[in-house]
Amino acid sequence: MNHYVAPVRDLRFVLEELLGHHSLTLSNFTETTPDVVEAVLDEAAKLAGDVWGPLNATGDYQGAKHYPDGRVTTPDGFAAAYQAYVEGGWNGIGVSEALGGQNLPEVVASAVQEMLHGANMALGLCPMLTAGAIEALAHHGSEPLKATYLPNLVEGIWTGTMNLTEPQAGSDLSKVRTKAVPEGDHYRISGQKIYITWGEHDAAENIIHFVLARKPDAPEGNKGISLFLVPQFLVNDDGTLGERNDVLCTAIEHKLGIHGSPTCSLSFGEKGGAIGYLVGEEGRGLNHMFTMMNEARHKVGIQGIGVAERACQHAFAYAKERHQGRLSAARGGKECSISEHLDVRRMLLSMRARTDALRALALYCAAQLDTARHAENESERQAAQARVDILIPVVKSFSTDQAVEIASLGIQVHGGMGYIEETGAAQLLRDARIAPIYEGTNGIQALDLAGRKLQRDNGEAFSSLLNEVADTVERLKAEPALAHLGQALAAGLEDLSAAKQQVLEQGKDPEKGPDAVQGYATPLLNLAGHVLCAWQMGQAALSAQAAIGQGTTDSFYKAKLLSAQFVITQWLPVGRAQRAVIDAGIQCLSDFEIG
Repeated sequence: MNHYVAPVRDLRFVLEELLGHHSLTLSNFTETTPDVVEAVLDEAAKLAGDVWGPLNATGDYQGAKHYPDGRVTTPDGFAAAYQAYVEGGWNGIGVSEALGGQNLPEVVASAVQEMLHGANMALGLCPMLTAGAIEALAHHGSEPLKATYLPNLVEGIWTGTMNLTEPQAGSDLSKVRTKAVPEGDHYRISGQKIYITWGEHDAAENIIHFVLARKPDAPEGNKGISLFLVPQFLVNDDGTLGERNDVLCTAIEHKLGIHGSPTCSLSFGEKGGAIGYLVGEEGRGLNHMFTMMNEARHKVGIQGIGVAERACQHAFAYAKERHQGRLSAARGGKECSISEHLDVRRMLLSMRARTDALRALALYCAAQLDTARHAENESERQAAQARVDILIPVVKSFSTDQAVEIASLGIQVHGGMGYIEETGAAQLLRDARIAPIYEGTNGIQALDLAGRKLQRDNGEAFSSLLNEVADTVERLKAEPALAHLGQALAAGLEDLSAAKQQVLEQGKDPEKGPDAVQGYATPLLNLAGHVLCAWQMGQAALSAQAAIGQGTTDSFYKAKLLSAQFVITQWLPVGRAQRAVIDAGIQCLSDFEIG
């Protein structure tokens, strides 16, 4: 089974029942009705399932191709599939009308993003990076730059990239050496960038690179870095494309997965310097680039969920058609498909329940983004942004780690056939494996949560979020059929609250604080991910139980209750073990020697 069907039913459940279409109540979205959202999801599902999805395997075995003159071609069908996306107006659905977009809520745009990444992760990376470029330019670009570049970026006629990494500057961007020499109203950019996603391709007529570089007199370190817009083709005064800029793709990476996505090494300035334009303020390039990075980190989490969903569909289809073994005597003893074996069902339910939980948490985060951007009350916007700041490292890190595990389980369900490339199960694991690495490794996400995000307000935003979890605990306990779930969630909440406080207090130590944050960061994030996902499934259980109580015969709600029960009673205990990890301390890490 190598076919993808967008999970529209579950996306609608999260948007309509868990979130109550809250984003549509914001003044910015009053013209967007639930019927419009439903239609958008249905049409996006067609694009994902019928156009993008069938190319996923093609992209994997063909890959992108690099030529000596620097050209890069994408796999068969990719360019046409991207044009179908552009012509359908999909690139601007989450962009404001003022910038030429369709002004749909971020939570709806995120739901569409999940479908596209589930259908074809390699192709989905292209518009994902463009979305970040739009955010950075809209927030920090000058009016002339926005007038020249934003319309075509929003429409998707041009695509965008992030150019951060250099051979000597990976996660530590203070080591960036790319130079920007002033020349009239522009700069001459020279240097090398690596791992540039969709840095060269044939799917769009122009590529707009956002490049971190230094002026010759800039100080060392982060404060000397500025952000520059460097187009692949220069743009004439009348908006037409001019000559090619001094940017050359010198190679594409041969990767473990996402073969259809051209990951490029770019050389700027081999013929005198690429023309670039300053974006925002000199010396604040990292701050401005983080506008793109935060957008991308949330979407990488969404990306992981999309791949996890496809892995679920793959495994379920195979398990139902693969006949092997017999039922136990107590269950009839007849020959059966492997989906009837309880150990296989354990794997399948684990895959499905975790994917549902991750989706709910990521879309909750997207809804908070809508509130942070568009609520009329300033205090409400600030509170939502503080919550987003806590959630994004969890969504990015936890979702992508889980996606790798879910895709790996998908191979296990297939048995030996999962290890064979022709079934497609292996591709999903290979594709998913990059997501915990790029846009800031998951270890960096954990450090961000346990260090900067937790310490800066003494844990206030984190505590506010946990109060929401406590409210759900009480609602579950008040429902006789769900009280056991409330008790289990309460235990997880107690663990997370205690671990949060322990990391917060030890992180304040002037001498030992930095090491404490480093040592405890990943266990804390993993515990937070398990508890927050269980919280969302507690909410799902309440909604499903209410529907069943009202007499629904829709089997969806029974399945949702089973997923919630698995997450809270069988998966959450695995995460709760992270408290014991934190209690054990970090001395063994300090004492460990290599060499």
